Order: sequence, then structure tokens, then C-alpha cells
Amino acid sequence: MKEVYGEQCLARYTIFRFCQRYEAGRVNIKDLPRPAQAHVVTNSATISAVDELIRQNRRITTCEIYVELSISKGTVHHVIHKKLGYGKVCAQWVPKHLSGNQKTARMGV
Repeated sequence: MKEVYGEQCLARYTIFRFCQRYEAGRVNIKDLPRPAQAHVVTNSATISAVDELIRQNRRITTCEIYVELSISKGTVHHVIHKKLGYGKVCAQWVPKHLSGNQKTARMGV
């Protein structure tokens, strides 16, 4: 096969594996689905609980939040950064984007 296809040829072992799978009844050449990282599932109660903790104490850490609410670190990070849009500035959580009211109040200053 290397004479015909050159270096683009599949290895013998790969061809043998394909033949074994075909004989076992598999006719689809596409990869089978693999387990992936679980999606972060957040409900509105979790989001509002995290938001309430941050509004009570802007200096709260993610570790304190996930211990308090008994949820994973990844879920806390996802809620804070993706759902609520907060970022850490000078050890305090602040919104990354200002709301309409905050923009007009800032323009008034």
C-alpha cells in the first residue's frame, strides 16, 4: 500500500483495527461519541444566591461562596463571570459592564 499511497498510507495496525470493528458489526466510520465535560447547569436560585452574597460582601472570595452554598468551584466561577458579569478589582467584585442607570449617574458626576 505504501507503494501506491506513499507516506499518506495508514499503518497496518490501524487497518487491522478497522477490519476487526467491521467484522464485529460496526459499519459507521465516524468516531463514537465520547464523554465530555459536563455542562454547568445553573438555575436562577443559584444565580440569585451568589449575587446576594456578593452584594452583602464585595470582598467575599469564590472559596467562601462555594463553601457557603455547597456548590462546585467551577459553578461559582461560571455564575460570577458569565452569568452575573462580575470581575475582581482591588479585591472587590465589581460589574464588568455598567447598567443604564449607572452610566447616567457617572455622566452626572
